[in-house]
Amino acid sequence: MIQGIEHTAIASPDPAALAQWYVDTLGFFINYRGSTAFFVKAPDGTMIEIIPAEGDRGPGTLKSPGLRHLALTVTDFDAAYAALQAKNVKFLDSPLESKGNKVVFFTDPEGNILHLLQRATPLP
Repeated sequence: MIQGIEHTAIASPDPAALAQWYVDTLGFFINYRGSTAFFVKAPDGTMIEIIPAEGDRGPGTLKSPGLRHLALTVTDFDAAYAALQAKNVKFLDSPLESKGNKVVFFTDPEGNILHLLQRATPLP
């Protein structure tokens, strides 16, 4: 029986550099180095596999077909947002708050869309 999602993969022209950005900027750590791929792990145990890319990047908008963003949960949105600003992260918009939920979209150095998220009440 399926129990959940262990990891999501991102194809990168420079997997080592992108893995290091996730370490330096988001506080992940590299928990596995293969011959060409890296796994980076978040403090909560979720992982991203970063593999070598082949070909050109498709459109990178929030509504293009396919996987569009990774949501990163935080317990202190304002502190996390300020820390990312201090690291010159590129934000796609300004933070929004609705019904106690705080969100903002940003990109990693290769244009992959990430979503900083603090929920007032976790989804069921």
